[in-house]
Amino acid sequence: MMSAGEIANPSRRAALAGMMGLLGLNFSGRALGQETIARHGIAMHGEPALPPHFTHLPYADPAAPKGGRLTIGVVGSFDSLNPYIVRGQSAGEVQTYVFEPLLIRSLDEPFTLYGHVAQSVEMPDDRSSVTFTLNPAARFSDGVAISAETVAFSLDILKRLGWPNLRNYYSKVERVEILGPRRIRLSFPAAQDRELPLILSLLPMLPQHRLDDTRFDQTTLEAPVGSGPYIVGDVDVGKSVVYSKNPDWWARDLPFTKGLHNFSEIKIEYFRDDNTMFEALKKGIIDLRPEDNPTRWQTGYDFPAAREGRVIRESFTSGLPKPMFALAFNQRRDVFAKREMRQALTALFDFEWINANLFSNTYRRTHSYFEGSELSAIGLAASAGEKRLLEPFMDKIPAAVLRGTWRAPVSDGSGFDRTRVREALDLLAGVGYLPKDGKLRDRQGQALSFEAIVNLHEHERLLLAWRRVLDRVGIDLRIRVIDSAQFERRRQNYDYDMIPWAWGASLSPGNEQAFRWGSKVADQPGSFNLAGVKDPAVDQMVLALLAARQREDFVDAARALDRALIAGAYVLPLYHLPERRIAHASSLGHPQKTALFGPTFESWWRKPASP
Repeated sequence: MMSAGEIANPSRRAALAGMMGLLGLNFSGRALGQETIARHGIAMHGEPALPPHFTHLPYADPAAPKGGRLTIGVVGSFDSLNPYIVRGQSAGEVQTYVFEPLLIRSLDEPFTLYGHVAQSVEMPDDRSSVTFTLNPAARFSDGVAISAETVAFSLDILKRLGWPNLRNYYSKVERVEILGPRRIRLSFPAAQDRELPLILSLLPMLPQHRLDDTRFDQTTLEAPVGSGPYIVGDVDVGKSVVYSKNPDWWARDLPFTKGLHNFSEIKIEYFRDDNTMFEALKKGIIDLRPEDNPTRWQTGYDFPAAREGRVIRESFTSGLPKPMFALAFNQRRDVFAKREMRQALTALFDFEWINANLFSNTYRRTHSYFEGSELSAIGLAASAGEKRLLEPFMDKIPAAVLRGTWRAPVSDGSGFDRTRVREALDLLAGVGYLPKDGKLRDRQGQALSFEAIVNLHEHERLLLAWRRVLDRVGIDLRIRVIDSAQFERRRQNYDYDMIPWAWGASLSPGNEQAFRWGSKVADQPGSFNLAGVKDPAVDQMVLALLAARQREDFVDAARALDRALIAGAYVLPLYHLPERRIAHASSLGHPQKTALFGPTFESWWRKPASP
């Protein structure tokens, strides 16, 4: 390597530049056409909406009052303060409040990241690498500076011992180059993944000086050290955790943080079930809760605090696709291995009756994995681009799915739609199940039976309503209610026949789709491929999603993925609310503008007491 003096010499520099030009390199050592420039942010498609010197996020109020405590309720429990490992159940929001990534995501754009721990980012046009220059002010809560070595350590430990999805992403990095104390380049020329630079930009900073990497994958209740706005305070294991604002937080005056993280303390209270948490809201023990029960929203808020205006209800809209809330068929179990079986059980789910009798008709049926957005294939015939992507798999895509006319089965709302039942019985006969002695039995006489696990009583109630129909046609559905810790263990190890789950959605789906539906993770414990999908069509559509350079190609890939997943009948799609409903203490304030992603509590505040 040449010294700085040699490179500074004009004649040496000119000679070197000429020599490198003959080799097809520019002065940075990168191939011509792969030049990079430092940017304040990066977007998956297009350019960041905010200019380099923006003053604050559009969904944050820089004049928001500071101070006070926010208490949030969570159903479940916890036994660990490490949010990055498979073992244990991590305390809620420790990732959000204690740890920070290199770049931070704006919740007002589909997928755009802005500088934070890394003040600037560079990547070539082919996105085969990403280079970060760190903010010299960035440091952990104990005062230790964040360096390029910190980035390398965080990547390495999570690649070896972190969550399976993290290991999957980070293992694609082939080379790590520390270019200086605050500068690092991560290269992945073989990945062919245009989203990967953004995924790597979300790498959380972990303190090498405080972690024992031989024990990192073990659960711990030792308070973690991060660089985020809060530090862990009081911990009552399994019951509550308090996050206290770090007065010396290095990023408190950055434009990205103006108007965010306004509370001096945030307390997370844990409850055994949703009804208990609702009682806590009524008594003022917690300050807010999202309300997912439409009947309760309409009729359940006739209690003193609500009547007196101390608890109010607000509805918020977002621009995101609606989540796919569904019952996942575990194809690792023989009972759900055939698509016709899954289609038959879906036909026997009487959403119209359930919605009317359990939910006062306030839910909407979910049909698409990107419901309510431009990425949905529902109602649209496949474009030429989609057909090119799906061409090798056309024999697996039903014509109605390709035309965009497919919908989840619609019943007559009677609670036992004989047309739907006949369709289901025909499908079941096709896979060998016929009525005998009041049960549907296979050729060996084995009755059709399966078990669903749940950890919420409202999910038990839903399954009990479905079982009414299944019982009448001779199908045995067993419902097992378990606690949240056991539910999580069984989910991670795929120890179930059927499980309810909600897969959130964004306007920029990417790598997470492989972790939800990809063949490579189907047998890897801890993934979110709960249905055990191993479908070449799905795998190929995810690759197309990641390779898309233009928004038009991206939308084609997303819709093609939607069609492939719908065609496979891997889940029984349930329903969604048209808006997000939140009940909260009237003493809480929030900005007038709601982010594209919906309300974000990081931008809320406690109103000052009246004089």
